[in-house]
Amino acid sequence: MNPWLLFAFLGLCAAIGPSKQEEEDYEDVPINKTWVLSPKVYESDVTLILNKLLQGYDNKLRPDIGGKSLRPTVIETAVYVNSIGPVDPINMEYTIDIFFAQTWYDSRLKFNSSMKLLMLNSNMVGKIWIPDTFFRNSRKSDAHWITTPNRLLRLWSNGRVMYTLRLTINAECYLKLHNFPMDEHSCPLEFSSYGYPKNEIMYRWQRRAVEVADQRYWRLYQFAFVGLRNTSDVAHTQSGEYVIMTIFFDLSRRMGYFTIQTYIPCSMIVVLSWVSFWINKDAVPARTSLGITTVLTMTTLSTISRKSLPKVSYVTAMDLFVSVCFIFTFAALMEYGTLHYFTSNRQTKKAKANNNTQKASSMVNIRPGTSLLQMNNIVPYHEEADYAYECLDGKDCTSFFCCFDDCRSGAWRENRMHSQGARSEGSKSRMRLRSRRLPTPGLPNQSE
Repeated sequence: MNPWLLFAFLGLCAAIGPSKQEEEDYEDVPINKTWVLSPKVYESDVTLILNKLLQGYDNKLRPDIGGKSLRPTVIETAVYVNSIGPVDPINMEYTIDIFFAQTWYDSRLKFNSSMKLLMLNSNMVGKIWIPDTFFRNSRKSDAHWITTPNRLLRLWSNGRVMYTLRLTINAECYLKLHNFPMDEHSCPLEFSSYGYPKNEIMYRWQRRAVEVADQRYWRLYQFAFVGLRNTSDVAHTQSGEYVIMTIFFDLSRRMGYFTIQTYIPCSMIVVLSWVSFWINKDAVPARTSLGITTVLTMTTLSTISRKSLPKVSYVTAMDLFVSVCFIFTFAALMEYGTLHYFTSNRQTKKAKANNNTQKASSMVNIRPGTSLLQMNNIVPYHEEADYAYECLDGKDCTSFFCCFDDCRSGAWRENRMHSQGARSEGSKSRMRLRSRRLPTPGLPNQSE
């Protein structure tokens, strides 16, 4: 083959266009609805960008620390509330699950590339500077690590960095229980920088600073979510002034549980204690047992109502209601005790007056034509004594030592009289008191 023809053929191929490999290095990109060819981005290019950014990068220093302006690093924050609850009133704390986002600018991480945004995982977090944000009122905080660390890092070409992570926090919430169970509370969530004061790090809220998820799955139980608000403040400490960011979650307590468990039972016990007013005052066991039972039940209910609360030293609205119910039940019991005391004393005085009246008639007529005999030494009859004679209706009163008039009228039931005798050979010997007639002129003395 003529060599001149070969060179001509190769020149023609070069003039026709680029090779197939060169065509694969370009992709179609629409620009203003016009399709042009732009260079593709390969994984090796991202690796080169990151290696170039991290070359000589010191993650121990905050951004712009060595600048001439000495301006602080501005951290823009946002919170997405995944769930709140439960609220523990005894320990005065609540649980919250959030996605916490922080955004700042780091001029050392600027890069020139066709890519404007790099989406990176948690492996890149430990290689760049991260704010030392901590939650000031947290008692326990847990980051989620399953199945991988729940962290996200995004890097823009202008040096903007966004860092988000998921946290579950047990935060303090001081509950003021004066109006319990009709109380409302604002539970705070505070965070700030741990080591950088105000002149080093400034915190700011983003435009949509706080958002909440669907509230149907929150575990608030006794509380209802009313709303939230976010504030910023400066705390003055010995180590400097620190910017403190706070989110307040407003909660209102639901009364349904306490209405069923405390208010309704206490009201019914009070009404039950008033039933004793319709029971006869002479039914001492019934009224006494009912009063004591209601008082003990109120004591138990008051103890149970305090178990769901911390041991606070002030009086709550629940304590006031239970105390009033206890006073009502206790007053019902004391009312019957007072009534029984005064009525018993009145009957006793009346009985004593009757006894004195009977004793005043010391002269009784034994038989017709007999003389009066004074009976001061005769003892009234007691039912437990089984060795006495009784004046019974329908029997011969002349064979008993009693008053005829009393036997006929039945007055012997009020004050029966007897005389004690001596026992012999295991049997009771009853002795009759004999009265002696007074001497009558012309007649000899006779004894019955």
